[in-house]
Amino acid sequence: MLNLFYHPIYTSAISPHARFPRTRYRLVYEELCSRARSRPELEIRFLESGILSGEYLHLVHAASYIGAFLEGRLTEQEIRRIGFRPWTPEFVERTLTIAGGSIGALRKALESRNGGAAAGNLAGGTHHAFAGHGEGYCVFNDIAISVQVARKEYGIQRVAIIDCDVHQGNGTASIFADDPLTFTYSIHGAKNYPFRKERSDCDVELPNDTDDAAYLIALRSTLTDALARAKPELILFQAGCDPLKEDTLGKLALSREGLRRRNAIVFDHVAYWDVPVVVFMGGGYADPIERSVACHADVFEQLAMHCHGQR
Repeated sequence: MLNLFYHPIYTSAISPHARFPRTRYRLVYEELCSRARSRPELEIRFLESGILSGEYLHLVHAASYIGAFLEGRLTEQEIRRIGFRPWTPEFVERTLTIAGGSIGALRKALESRNGGAAAGNLAGGTHHAFAGHGEGYCVFNDIAISVQVARKEYGIQRVAIIDCDVHQGNGTASIFADDPLTFTYSIHGAKNYPFRKERSDCDVELPNDTDDAAYLIALRSTLTDALARAKPELILFQAGCDPLKEDTLGKLALSREGLRRRNAIVFDHVAYWDVPVVVFMGGGYADPIERSVACHADVFEQLAMHCHGQR
């Protein structure tokens, strides 16, 4: 049974006036519910995300930044850098609930008796959040928090982060720059946000308009070696769908089928290492947004099939 975490606040706490496709979280949830009803073999269980306790934020983030966010003391410049404007009264709760969904998924994956167990969050993958500030629609780095919880509470040491969002996971790379046990892999657009890149353990930079064939060659030719270096006990997959050709922020040219093949390559590597995997939704900004929704739903459908060994 694949456990996926979701909460309506993922959508509702974003202002309708924000320049952000707020409905995609709800639409992905609804699409997966529809697929699960029509295909019982998917065996998906939806769980409501809880609010993450503030103590977990301190595993990664600076106390001054945590306090400023939770107490509403961020400056206008700091809020603008994060990007969710106008701010809403529910936004703090939303942020903690998304992080709670990611840690909930981590716990489900690690507490299973199946070595290749999987779980996911229908949000998250907030890889642009640094230890001391947020940016790029990311407040706290739920991927980094997941790594530290896995270590502190479950004894996991070696973690591989596979980041396939079109934007480099700069916050994640910065947080783990001096951590030899956390391997950061990022395949992303070379000429896209963030324009000042950090250094991951493996950065695969792609030119604008990269298509399916070139993308998949680059992924295959680098991921196997990256994981051999990482020797992971746990894999965290940031499965952004913004490499899609129709994505308004992507600048690459992948098709929906190309993204499905990307997912299959990642899950094949997860199966090879036979370790738990947690999947975060990541970015997707197509116009119309339904094209991103279909690709996000594909990720979690394929994850459900991974759980059954039917990749």
